[in-house]
Amino acid sequence: MDDPIMWGAIPLRWNFGLSSSNKRWGFGSHDICYQSRPLALFFTMGQVLPTHRLAHSPHGGLAQPAVTQAIRLLSKGPFPPDPHLPPPERQHWSIENVCVDPFSDLPTAYTTTGMDSHLAPSAYACNSYSWIHIFPEGKIHQAANKTMRYFKWGVARLILEANECPDVVPIWLEGFDQVMHESRGFPRFLPRVGKEISITFGKKVDSEAVFGDMRRRWREIKAKAELASPESRNLPLGVLSDELLHGEEAVELRKEVTKKVRDLVLEVRRTRGLSDEDPKHGLAETWIQEGPQREGKMKDESWLFRSRVQP
Repeated sequence: MDDPIMWGAIPLRWNFGLSSSNKRWGFGSHDICYQSRPLALFFTMGQVLPTHRLAHSPHGGLAQPAVTQAIRLLSKGPFPPDPHLPPPERQHWSIENVCVDPFSDLPTAYTTTGMDSHLAPSAYACNSYSWIHIFPEGKIHQAANKTMRYFKWGVARLILEANECPDVVPIWLEGFDQVMHESRGFPRFLPRVGKEISITFGKKVDSEAVFGDMRRRWREIKAKAELASPESRNLPLGVLSDELLHGEEAVELRKEVTKKVRDLVLEVRRTRGLSDEDPKHGLAETWIQEGPQREGKMKDESWLFRSRVQP
């Protein structure tokens, strides 16, 4: 409910006369949003990138193709879909293959599993410098004290690896848990009416002042990795070598960037009159203590559920 409701709150005059390239792109869980051809076509037309979650798929993680597409969408395109090209027969439209461009003879599809096929939006120049909207927790997290979980590190990849540092606008949402709380009974599939929601937009961040130094350090780490492994210089935008994916310096920098983004959201949260969180809430290590339970009521009285939208 979060994504359509929050953009539905934007005045209608901002929606007329705008091309689809001015609308937001987002992430959607592959195992929910792409279960069938009608669903897949619906979410493709809704500008949703199919995203795998490691809890449900071996194709998930920081280096998956959806993250590559997002990085390219934030950059100056167009970009060919490689290295995530699907089998040749999945490049062209058919009744069995509905999520590709039916009017293009060029390869404009990419794969997330090696067998599926999806339209690669970054293959079109009109999608350069796009608007990417993310829910960086990657889960539905409903807590009575309105605290947040840790943010997923894919957030940092979008900021560090785009050709130019993207504009960042932090947003704070309240009340959506009352519209569809995870503890709701019958009729569970219906949202509850008469609830109050709040959507608070923070100011656009001074990207150079906040992230400029981190992006410079990323370029230095990247140059060092390419010097040690010259073949990695030819990797296309949004594709990382093992060193840049798993190396200690790269990992620590992604943690730092992700924490900074979370702090920016906390600043907007503070304007709503909410008390400061325990700093430990922003650490992945804190949430490991939840144990193997992934959904339902947790030990801290919050409710957790897999999300249809991902970071």
